[in-house]
Amino acid sequence: MKRKLLLALAALFTTAVALMGAEEWKLPADESKLKSAPGADLVTANCQICHSADYISTQPPMNRATWSAAVQKMREKYGAPLPPDRANAIVEYLVKNYGKP
Repeated sequence: MKRKLLLALAALFTTAVALMGAEEWKLPADESKLKSAPGADLVTANCQICHSADYISTQPPMNRATWSAAVQKMREKYGAPLPPDRANAIVEYLVKNYGKP
């Protein structure tokens, strides 16, 4: 009984893969952009290698301490390849452009 079920599932999976392979899948272009300001290039080079600008722009306005903690978390917990000497400049950009007024 189990063998028949496994064979039926394998056949179904193979058929589904063959049918899906007939179409070409394309992801939409990422059209999100950071606010143009000093430091945007640094954020693009160091943050957008892992996530889009939408991830930044859709955050609620945060103060310096919260943005700093977010950047530190990205470095320490998620392994973002961000040199420590660039973290402050990124936080500065984020606070000025996406921080609390």
